[in-house]
Amino acid sequence: MTAHRTGTREEWLAARLDLLAAEKDLTRQSDELARRRQALPWVRVDKDYRFETDDGIAALPDLFQGRSQLLVYHFMFGPDYKAGCPSCSMIADGFNGFAVHLANHDVAFWAVSRAPIAKLQAYKQRMGWSFPWASSADGAFNYDFNVSFTEEQQRGGTIEYNFRRSGLAMKSTAIPAPVAQFAAMCGTDAPAYMRDKPGLSAFVLEDGVVHHTYSTYARGLDGLWGSYQWLDRAPKGRNEAGVWWRRHDEYGHD
Repeated sequence: MTAHRTGTREEWLAARLDLLAAEKDLTRQSDELARRRQALPWVRVDKDYRFETDDGIAALPDLFQGRSQLLVYHFMFGPDYKAGCPSCSMIADGFNGFAVHLANHDVAFWAVSRAPIAKLQAYKQRMGWSFPWASSADGAFNYDFNVSFTEEQQRGGTIEYNFRRSGLAMKSTAIPAPVAQFAAMCGTDAPAYMRDKPGLSAFVLEDGVVHHTYSTYARGLDGLWGSYQWLDRAPKGRNEAGVWWRRHDEYGHD
């Protein structure tokens, strides 16, 4: 027997129309936020970033592949990981489909991680993905865009992520259980796992010059997490009591 409130079709419709008004307000707010993102000042990128790709070494302008815009998903896959982050993997399960549409609308899409290209290629094959994925290897790209951190930063509490500095040194006794779980799922320890973070960065190429236009992190990535957009519309919502998701080839194998 459900404990949820029930009602007539008329009561449902009245409540749904009231919710519809709120949903429309949220849509208009979202449209305004998109305009504000696009109005941010562009910051020229002068550093010569290099990446390992399936086709060899590439510079940042090469990732545009003839297009004027570039979106980079900062995928958590550090050099010490044996497999990609399960959360990033859940998000990435949607990349194959929309990357094709972006490519045909003047927007190049890449995932970028610090793991060497051979690890990325093997994991990509395991997951059945086809979207472009580059390795930033030992370069400064991940560090400059605040998604990777050194052991010294970690020990000293000087990590700046999601536009704020933590100010707290990491202690083994303070590692949350989900972090320890994800680290184990990636075949590494918690400190190594936490030296990489997820994010999205946007770039534009104009007159041969690359500019950084936008970055977002943490809950700012919620809109990219397709499964959660569906769950938010399901009767019981996200209905979570801890970490429930796995890589798509691991369900039923606990």
